[in-house]
Amino acid sequence: MISNRNLLLTLGTAAGFALAGCASSTPTTAPDRADATPASTTASTTTETAAAASVPGVGLDLAGRDLSVSPCDDFFHYAGGTWLKNTPIPGAQTSWGSFNILRDQNNAALRSILQEAAANTSAAKGTNAQKVGDFYASAMDSMAIEKAGLKYLQPELARIQAVKDLKSLQNALVRQQKLQTRSVFGLGVNQDRKKSTEYALYISQGGISMPDRDYYLKDDTRSKTVRTAYITYLTNLFKLLGDNEATAKKGAETVVRLETRLAKASKERVALRDPYANYNKMTVAEANAQFPNLGLTAMLPQLGLSSAKEVIVGQPDFFKEVNVALKQEPIADWKTYLRAHLVGSMASALPKAYVDEEFRFTQVLSGAKQQQPRWKRMNLATDAALGEAFGQLYVEKAFTPETKAKAQEMVANIKEAMGEHIQQLSWMSEVTKKEALKKLNSFSVKIGYPDKWKDYSALNITRESYLKNVIAAREWESNDRISRYGKPIDRSVWGMTPPTVNAYYNSSLNEIVFPAGIMQPPFFDPKADDAVNYGGIGAVIGHEITHGFDDQGRQSDAEGNLRDWWTKEDAAEFTKRADMVGKQYSAFQPLDSVFVNGKLTMGENLADFGGLALAYSALQKQLAKQYGNGPRPNYDGLKPEQRFFLGWAQVWRTNARPEALRQQVLTDPHSPSQFRTNGPLMNMPEFYEAFGCKEDAKMVRAKNERANIW
Repeated sequence: MISNRNLLLTLGTAAGFALAGCASSTPTTAPDRADATPASTTASTTTETAAAASVPGVGLDLAGRDLSVSPCDDFFHYAGGTWLKNTPIPGAQTSWGSFNILRDQNNAALRSILQEAAANTSAAKGTNAQKVGDFYASAMDSMAIEKAGLKYLQPELARIQAVKDLKSLQNALVRQQKLQTRSVFGLGVNQDRKKSTEYALYISQGGISMPDRDYYLKDDTRSKTVRTAYITYLTNLFKLLGDNEATAKKGAETVVRLETRLAKASKERVALRDPYANYNKMTVAEANAQFPNLGLTAMLPQLGLSSAKEVIVGQPDFFKEVNVALKQEPIADWKTYLRAHLVGSMASALPKAYVDEEFRFTQVLSGAKQQQPRWKRMNLATDAALGEAFGQLYVEKAFTPETKAKAQEMVANIKEAMGEHIQQLSWMSEVTKKEALKKLNSFSVKIGYPDKWKDYSALNITRESYLKNVIAAREWESNDRISRYGKPIDRSVWGMTPPTVNAYYNSSLNEIVFPAGIMQPPFFDPKADDAVNYGGIGAVIGHEITHGFDDQGRQSDAEGNLRDWWTKEDAAEFTKRADMVGKQYSAFQPLDSVFVNGKLTMGENLADFGGLALAYSALQKQLAKQYGNGPRPNYDGLKPEQRFFLGWAQVWRTNARPEALRQQVLTDPHSPSQFRTNGPLMNMPEFYEAFGCKEDAKMVRAKNERANIW
C-alpha cells in the first residue's frame, strides 16, 4: 500500500516520472510508492563511464524494433513493435514494460539482501540489520500469520467496538490517523506552501477505498461492475470477521453508502491540481468552529500537536459535509465503516483468506490474472516500512561513486541547457526570465541516497508477529512526520527510498531527486553511448527540472513558496501554450470511448515535453565538447540523434491490460506510454530531421499546431 495511507493526493508538492502516479505526493506524506518496487542491482556495479566505454549495440534493443512501421508514422511501434508483439503480460502484472522489467530484475537482487538479513538471527538488537531481517522474516512466516489469525488485531477492533458516541468516535479517528487507514480524512505535517521556512498542519479530503470518487458516482457499465465487485469484497470481508450473510451484506452497503457520501463531497482530481484553491489557512479555533464535530481541539493534543494554532484546510466544502455526516450518521454505521477500513488496510498482514479477497477485487480493477508471489509483495512491504534502513543495505551493494558522478555531470549539463532555453524564449519578458533563472539556480539535487539516514531507534521490530510490526511501523512513520511540527525545516529528508525506480521534483524544497534504483538500464547504462543515456536518464533529469516550471511548479518561487512571480502577459502566454498541449493529449484515445484527460495529465505531459527538449540540447553540447565540428560516431548504422530518440522510446515501451489502462486514464496524472512516447516527438522538428520525416507524416504536426514552451 502507499506510504501514508490516510490521504488522497490532494495538495501535491511533488511531481515525478514513472507510471501509475508513483511519484506524486502531498504535504503530509512521502510520494506514493504503491508500485515503486525497488530496482535492480545488475547493472550498477561497473565503474566504467558512458564517455569512456561506448560499445556498439549496447543500450538499445534494436531487435525489438518493428521496421515495417515508419518512424514518421508511429514511433512508439517502430521503436518497440516487435518487442510488444512478442512480449506477453505476465499473469501477475497489469502491464509489462521497461519499468516492470527493471523492477523485476531488481526484486531478485533485493530478495537476496532480505533473505540474508532474515537468516542473520544474531544481529545486534536495535540495529538496522536486525530490524530489516526480523521484519522480512515475520512477513514471510505464513504459518505464523495463519496461526495468529486476528489475535494481534483484536486490540484495534476492540477500540472500534467501544465507540459509543461522537466523542469516542473522534478519539477512534485519532487512532486511525496513526494507523493510516484512510478513514474519513487525512491529517499531517509538511512545509507551508506559502511560507516554506515553516512546517504547517494540513487536513485534506480522504475516506474512500476505491481509487477515485468517480467509481462511486458514475453509472457506466464499467463503474457499476467495479462497485458490484467492491460490495462483494466488503461482504466477504465481514463474513471472514464472523458476521452472518445478512449482517455482512448490510455492513457492505453501509460502508459504500458512507464512502459515496464522502466521494460526492470530494473534489475531482483536476480540481485538486490548483494549489491556491486547496490552500485555506485558518486558526485551529476557526476550524473547530466551522467543523465542530471533527473535534480538532481534542484531537490535536492526542497526536502530539498541542502547539498547533493554525491549520491549512485543503477542501473546506468536504469538511463541511464530514462535519454534518459525523453527527448525522448512526454511530453503529461509523463503527462498521472503521472496521472495514482497519481490516482492509491490514489485509496483507492477515491470513491468506483476507489477502485473497482483496486480490479478487483488485483483479476486477486492474485485470491482473494472478497474485504476485508473497516474496515480491513482502519486498515492497519491507521497503515501505523500513525504506532507509533497507536502503543502506541496498546502496552498499548496488550504487557506485562513478554512477553518482556521471549523474551529477548530466544534471549540471541539463540545468545549463534549461538556463539557455529560458534566456532564448521569445515569448517571455526579461523580468520573468530573471525570476525563472533564479529558481533554476536555486535547485538542490539529490542523487542515490540520503546524506543523513532516518533514525529508526524508536521503532521496535521483532519476529513475534508481522501484523504487530506493520502497526508499529505505521505508528512510527506517523509520529516521525508529526514530530517535525515546530522544528526547523529538514532539507535532508527524502520522499523516496534508495531502491525506488523513479524520480521526483518537490516544489516546497525546490529540489530534484533521483534514487539509486533508477540509475540503471534502460535509463542509464555505463557502457552505452551518451546519446542513449541522454535519451534515458537525461530525459528523466530534464523531466524533473521541467516540473519546476510546469503548470503547477511554475506557481512556486525559488524559495519554494506559492507566489506569482510571472507578469500577467507571460502567464497568459504560458497558459495558451500549455492549453495546446492539453488539447493534443485529450484527443489521444487508448481504448474505445476512453480518452486521455489532458487537464489531469498536464503537468506530466509538460515535463515530458521539456525534459526531452532539454536532454536533446544537452546531448548536442556534450557531442560538441567531444567531437567539435568533426564527424560524430554512428553505432549500428544509427546517428546519435536517432539513438537518442530510440533510447527515449524504449524506456516507455509497455503492454497494458484494458482494465489497467481505464484505471490509469481515470486516476493517474501520467499519460499512457504510447502517448508519452509519441506526444512530445510530434512537436519536435529535431525528431523530424533525425528520421527524415516529411510534412505530411503522421508524426509531424502542422507548424501552427506544434506546442513549444520550454
